[in-house]
Amino acid sequence: MIKTGTSAFFGAGGENRLRLRTLIVLRWMAIGGQLSAITVAYFFLGIGLPLGLCCLVVGASVIANLVSSVAYPMNRRLSDMEAMLVLLFDLGQLSFLLYLTGGLTNPFALLIIAPVIISAFALQSRTTIIIGLMAIWLVSLAAVFNIPLHYADGTTLTVPRLLEVGFWLSIVIGILFLGLYSHRVSSEIRSMSDALLATQMALAREQKLTDLGGVVAAAAHELGTPLATIKLVSAELIEELSDHPDLRDDAKLIKEQADRCRDILRSMGRAGKNDLHLMRAPLGAVLKDAAEPHADRGKKILFDLHATAGAPTSQPMIQRKPEVIHGIRNLIQNAVDFAETTVWIDAEWSTKALTVRVVDDGRGYSNDILVRIGDPFVRQRNSAQKQETRPGYEGMGLGLFIAKTLLERSGAELSFANGYDSTSQTSDRPARCGAIVELIWALPDIVAQGDGALGVNTPIDS
Repeated sequence: MIKTGTSAFFGAGGENRLRLRTLIVLRWMAIGGQLSAITVAYFFLGIGLPLGLCCLVVGASVIANLVSSVAYPMNRRLSDMEAMLVLLFDLGQLSFLLYLTGGLTNPFALLIIAPVIISAFALQSRTTIIIGLMAIWLVSLAAVFNIPLHYADGTTLTVPRLLEVGFWLSIVIGILFLGLYSHRVSSEIRSMSDALLATQMALAREQKLTDLGGVVAAAAHELGTPLATIKLVSAELIEELSDHPDLRDDAKLIKEQADRCRDILRSMGRAGKNDLHLMRAPLGAVLKDAAEPHADRGKKILFDLHATAGAPTSQPMIQRKPEVIHGIRNLIQNAVDFAETTVWIDAEWSTKALTVRVVDDGRGYSNDILVRIGDPFVRQRNSAQKQETRPGYEGMGLGLFIAKTLLERSGAELSFANGYDSTSQTSDRPARCGAIVELIWALPDIVAQGDGALGVNTPIDS
């Protein structure tokens, strides 16, 4: 019953991010610092301390570390509940040590912020809130209830009340601000890490689809001749077998060709052929390939390809990279999702650069999103109305992040804009009034090199 309630409160299925070894190492560092401070204060600065009690409190941390090291494997990852209990123990130990050493007159009281920052970086929000509130409560107790510090001659070490209150307030503000700041930074790092992982998975999927296309092309090419031979010989046997019972050679040839087909299929099953025809293609073919999955979603997709003055009129042969296909496909998907009726895909090339624009006639990007496009998880789309505009899709900006990352990897520079001023009247808006995404490559980064001779197909690396 207790386990169920705890899981419900702290969230089921959460990640165990903190290793026990990490907390043990940090605690040993804290123990070393505490012993050093006590030694210097007592023996060198002549400050009277309850030395026995202080050593007892530090010894409790030593025992806790030794027990943890022996009882659990060092690579054990702690759940949120386990990590919270460990950090609460450290908070209690430090707070009691502050009680013995002057409370907030002890400058090391600032270290009570450390467990809160660790929790904010690695644990869930609710866990961090509990630890933060506990830290504020304990430091407030230490400010009121403590054993004052005194010198060897009996003089009590005191600070003005105003400074003590200010020190308490600075610690409380530090707990709140640094905890919030650390948690925010940690969330950004985790979001970016998850988004980059999704990008790598998308690129791997697109690479597999490209490799599969190579396998299919190789199958059609390699099996064409033997299958044609089998068909020809089978037809001859049907026509001539009744009159020529000695056509043993033809039957033998059929068997040989069937064996050849079997060997080809076996070879393709082990490793496909990397068909070089798929590694380069005309610009228009690549753009149509990227748009093909969204061609039947009720929106018109129009293409306009042309050369600038002084450039060759023939379409450039470009590298058919998986990241280029997947990135442009994501941009087209986003345009189709939000277009009213039409999406335009424009491309133009000069002697130095290739430019591709994806434009729609929708509402465009909102002003708050426009400045953050390319960040993962920009916003959530939960309302039914927004889901109706994106049937079958649910996202938080991750698609645009993946597209931007993949296209920039291919050498493209991306810019995002709207086709109209948001303050203009609806009647004044042009046809291409929606979102505009512009991609610019330097020609050497995107154009396929070589004279067009493909060479020999090679096996796909497995």
